Amino acid sequence: MYDRETRERALALVKQGRSLNSVSRQTGISRYAIRSWQTRIEPTPRTTQCPRCEPVPRLPECAEQYAYLLGLYLGDGCLSRQPHRGGYALRIACADAWPGLIGACRQAVKDVRPMNSVCVIQRQGCVMVTSYSHHWPCLFPQHGPGKKHERPIVLEGWQQQIVDAHPWEFLRGLIHSDGCRITNWTTRMVAGEHKRYEYPRYFFTNKSDDIRRLFSDTLTKVGVEWTVLARGSDPFNISVARKGSVALMDQHIGPKY
Repeated sequence: MYDRETRERALALVKQGRSLNSVSRQTGISRYAIRSWQTRIEPTPRTTQCPRCEPVPRLPECAEQYAYLLGLYLGDGCLSRQPHRGGYALRIACADAWPGLIGACRQAVKDVRPMNSVCVIQRQGCVMVTSYSHHWPCLFPQHGPGKKHERPIVLEGWQQQIVDAHPWEFLRGLIHSDGCRITNWTTRMVAGEHKRYEYPRYFFTNKSDDIRRLFSDTLTKVGVEWTVLARGSDPFNISVARKGSVALMDQHIGPKY
């Protein structure tokens, strides 16, 4: 929690014409927190700091970042109860090969729950972006026993409302977790000679029928053409390969970094 003096000092910088990004970099305070102070400078009591626990539940204020974090959670995230410290741990697995993804994941967690700290726990080949809160199950009601592909995964109405408003952020989270952008190649006979052609495509792979359906339905809503690429009898892969659709994905998502 920040004291009132800190809040007033940050707001004074904004009133000077500074952008939220620059004030955030200078002070180390998230853009979400500074933006929220512009409408309410007094701290909100901790018991009401969960938008879903209020008498009249509301959407998370940082809805765009929530859509991205929801995609990450459905792909590579989990919640686990922490009886020794109370509450739940949100853990998102991010590969070491993509430092930009790790940074984006940490920022999304901070923006969605600015009152909770975020830490990075190193594992072999990846890190676990981790945050503790009593309210993670409120924000991710898909939490439950067992693996995601062994139980129904259905968005609640308020979550679907956010995804409909920020479909590209949701898709970006899913691609950053269980997807990739690769370069394929093929050969064609031209004037009697075999010529090699390379072309980019996007893949999304997940065992859950429900999660794949959320991904493909959202692709359709934003005008991206997709196909199911089965390996053997398992239709776990969704492919985006048409030139126009790949260009649209590149415009809004792009490769991991």
